[in-house]
Amino acid sequence: MEKKTPLYEEHLACGGKIVPFGGYLLPVEYPTGVITEHMAVREACGLFDVSHMGEIILRGPGALASLNHLMTNDYTNLAIGRVRYSPMCNADGGVVDDLIVYRVADDVFFIVVNAANCEKDDAHMRANLLPDTQMENISAKVAQIALQGPKSRAILEKLIPAEQIPEKYYSFTREVSVGGIRCLLSRTGYTGSLGYELYCGAEEGPALWRLLLQTGKDDGLIPCGLGARDTLRLEAGMPLYGHEMDDTVTPLETGLGFSVKLNKAEFIGKEALVAKGEPQRKRIGLKVTGRGIIREHQPVWAGEKQIGMTTSGTFCPYLKGAYAMALVETDSVQLGDSVEVDVRGRKVPAQVVDYPFYTV
Repeated sequence: MEKKTPLYEEHLACGGKIVPFGGYLLPVEYPTGVITEHMAVREACGLFDVSHMGEIILRGPGALASLNHLMTNDYTNLAIGRVRYSPMCNADGGVVDDLIVYRVADDVFFIVVNAANCEKDDAHMRANLLPDTQMENISAKVAQIALQGPKSRAILEKLIPAEQIPEKYYSFTREVSVGGIRCLLSRTGYTGSLGYELYCGAEEGPALWRLLLQTGKDDGLIPCGLGARDTLRLEAGMPLYGHEMDDTVTPLETGLGFSVKLNKAEFIGKEALVAKGEPQRKRIGLKVTGRGIIREHQPVWAGEKQIGMTTSGTFCPYLKGAYAMALVETDSVQLGDSVEVDVRGRKVPAQVVDYPFYTV
């Protein structure tokens, strides 16, 4: 049975169309529709409930060592107040999940994991903790709200002093008071636009949601659902777990080499990644040049040879075109090449292009 986030009643009040996702009941869209919500995030601002995401704390003298053992990225030099992305691999080098880590103190780390993977991640991490590390899953106690779009900072400045708003991408302020609600505020997001994410106690989530919507009303702020969240992240070329990666896909195959530090002494999956050698697959971007929309799990053809499968695809409202990502054989195509994608028996022409498709 699906769970409800602390903001479930707020979504109903806003007319959200509720669907099951990642074990939760969440709005896929509001009466405004996906395209309007998408464009709000590109041109004004949108508000997302991301309370379905999981939150885990690692603390103690062994927390950093445990983190570096669990993650492919290196957290040794991560400063307090900064955030860093990382895949987390299994022993075979496949991706258990991709997540972001906040360094709250020298020996305290706040980790955000994907909703559908929360229980799996919890079990994997607990089974692989190093000594002197305490782990606490606080997911049920936290509401997470994403304020995304070019007007997001202006909206926040109406509620908190400007100096408390994090300036750098992937940085955070540990504690701010937003209308009397204590929040962790980070400059992060999953849309490709300027944006922030706010974490507060679950019981205060509804009040924070209403306050932000009211404060941003004159700036064009509207609530946004899962539909816009997906079109925005794809337009920004951001991978999604279960699509661009999973337990059988390595982070090197899906273009996440920047977050895999093979020069670290060790991490779970390192030996397998080294043994595999150069990746035999790569993630590419596709722009549809023919008629139609490409979706996930559709064969990609170069001439008479199938070279891979699409992983995500949709119509991108801001770019006014259809785009997709795919995993294909490493040497099969280059930027600018033409391919075809089999869409229910019909070959749709596309061109290999670089991602992200949209940048600020």
